[in-house]
Amino acid sequence: MAMDAADLEMMIKEALPDAQVTIRDLAGDGDHYAAEVVSEQFIGKSRVQQHQIVYSALKGKMGGELHALALQTSAPDPA
Repeated sequence: MAMDAADLEMMIKEALPDAQVTIRDLAGDGDHYAAEVVSEQFIGKSRVQQHQIVYSALKGKMGGELHALALQTSAPDPA
């Protein structure tokens, strides 16, 4: 079962309300996405911790409805 890009974005934004989220469907099948997530909640966190926050937001969908996610995370650039 595939996952809709809008649902993926919504789940991430529920966990990270300030996030700027960009989703791309890599294969056109709803199973392989790339996501870029920028959030102030990532400030001071390692890349692994940032990714754990996003994967946690997906509530167990990884490996089931969502087969693959190329994830790029960062804190916003300081102004």
